[in-house]
Amino acid sequence: MDSRSEIREFLTSRRAKITPQQAGLPSYGGHRRVPGLRREEVALLAGVSVEYYARLERGNLTGVSEPVLESLARALALDDAERSHLFDLARAAVPATARARRPRPRARVRPAMQQLLDAMTDTAAFLRNGRLDMLATNTLGRALYSPVHGNPPNLARFCFLDPAATELYPDWDGAADTSVALLRTEAGRDPHDRNLTDLVGELSTRSQEFRTRWAAHDVRLHHTGTKRFHHPAVGELVLAFEAMPLPADPGLTLTAYTAEPGSASRDALTLLATWAATADRHDAAL
Repeated sequence: MDSRSEIREFLTSRRAKITPQQAGLPSYGGHRRVPGLRREEVALLAGVSVEYYARLERGNLTGVSEPVLESLARALALDDAERSHLFDLARAAVPATARARRPRPRARVRPAMQQLLDAMTDTAAFLRNGRLDMLATNTLGRALYSPVHGNPPNLARFCFLDPAATELYPDWDGAADTSVALLRTEAGRDPHDRNLTDLVGELSTRSQEFRTRWAAHDVRLHHTGTKRFHHPAVGELVLAFEAMPLPADPGLTLTAYTAEPGSASRDALTLLATWAATADRHDAAL
């Protein structure tokens, strides 16, 4: 991916989202030629010259100091995910010879991580990388995502290219928004990941829904929340999730789903565990 165009389009898209009123600037009425703030208004809010901000918006973040990036984040009212993305883009703009290379995720899941997953018997859990490849699961996680196929299964490819996704995700739009925002966040961290670039190219070619969302340049932190599923074997589930980056395995995230005790979703998750055990015994007998 081209770092300069990524920076340019991200800054332009964030500037377009803020009105002068939201930024605390006077509005004198009349027709505005641009949506959101003008370049000179962002420069004023960030405390830099118009020429300097124009240079940044042309995609040149090389050598920009952290205080300037912080000022720019405040001027554009960036949330935590957007601010982190801006800093990631700035790091990626540094020439490769001067930039510490980001550690690649491990090619194989460590045995200790698989053992940890397998020990989580009442929780649906899986390990993924930044491209949303599911690298390892426990039995319940494999059952929850049984409609997702591939080697490795990829959640973004499933979401946009497999009709079964609209059945598994009752809130398909929300799942699609999250998938693209996570991929866009990863692209900011590592724009030179060839596998990620290939995945984005494939999805952009085959899915208008993906292309539209990718062009929005939205990013997201996805650490905790709830998600709805409609599983073909057990029906509706509303599950709480925790997504935990692994310091010992840079680039990998452990995601775990649980159901509220005493709830219908807890009953459905218990039934899913029974269904999974039956399916495993059937597969073992073949």
